[in-house]
Amino acid sequence: MSDLLTITEELQPIVWQEDKLLLLDQTMLPASEEWVTVHDAVGAVEAIRSMRVRGAPAIGIAAAYAMAIAARSIEAPTMPAFLGALDAQAARISAARPTAVNLGWAVQRCQDAARTCNTPGQAAARILALAQAMREQDIEANKAIARNGAALMPDSGGVLTHCNTGALATAGYGTALGVIRAALESGKRPRVFHTETRPWLQGARLTAWELARLGIPATLLVDSAAGALMASGHVAAVVTGADRIAANGDTANKIGTYTLAALAAANGIPFYVAAPFSTVDLNVKSGQDIPVEERPAAEVTSLAGQRIAAEGVAVWNPVFDVTPAGLIAAIITEHGVLRPPYETQLNSLARQPEVTEVA
Repeated sequence: MSDLLTITEELQPIVWQEDKLLLLDQTMLPASEEWVTVHDAVGAVEAIRSMRVRGAPAIGIAAAYAMAIAARSIEAPTMPAFLGALDAQAARISAARPTAVNLGWAVQRCQDAARTCNTPGQAAARILALAQAMREQDIEANKAIARNGAALMPDSGGVLTHCNTGALATAGYGTALGVIRAALESGKRPRVFHTETRPWLQGARLTAWELARLGIPATLLVDSAAGALMASGHVAAVVTGADRIAANGDTANKIGTYTLAALAAANGIPFYVAAPFSTVDLNVKSGQDIPVEERPAAEVTSLAGQRIAAEGVAVWNPVFDVTPAGLIAAIITEHGVLRPPYETQLNSLARQPEVTEVA
């Protein structure tokens, strides 16, 4: 096991060490554990776009550190010149991926912090301190999400999850996978199922790797087997993460999530979403307004570098879909478990000072 993974007993895929940003390269897992050093904003954008770092919370933390690196590299004689250069870097970082709201949220916080400073040096130091604080806040938020969600998990029976929502998708511990982990740590004994999650196979590659590392037995299934599994009576709950939650509770998450929610509703199974409040975007009224990223066709037509589809075939490759709020039994946040109607609760929560400070 890599030396970096033994810095703490917990898996933390984003590390600031000796003034360098190190990311556990998730495109190489589970075959090998390799770390990427990010030297500048260009490298950060590449890491995010190439999915070396992925998962909404992790993307946000990586973006904050990228802003810190950018701020330290800017040579400007005045604060206006510094802020202009920083804003240009922020625009590049924010555009890396469109759906995860945590990306723009983190970058904007760094820009706001810089504007409270008197000198470029002070601004660079403040952004780095903010990035480090955001990383720690994310870990604590994830642990709170896990505690809040564990009570919703069945004492036995099956729990199905999708994509990867563990420590790899965050600064540490995880969201939906953290809920499952906390349930097991509390003494519950649900059977864990997880999808492979085409086309990047985050479930088969990453979730399986994390669960094995934690010593949690789990069963992998192809995405299209989820309906049959639910109909068999072996699933008591479904829990996923989120990349953006609209003001009405509609939720964007990895493609296939909407399918799972609809299948859960058809089979009378509660469908839960676990996400930090930073994933909530009150500026977006509903899921119809959430931008959905589409990625290259090669991700679907090829697997591990080998073409698997006929030449010339047309491809539609959305990375996310939107689950209507009406299919979500509860949204699990670090501030508590929210029940429908979500719009009232989300707005009320956003007005609380302690929540505004974090988000």
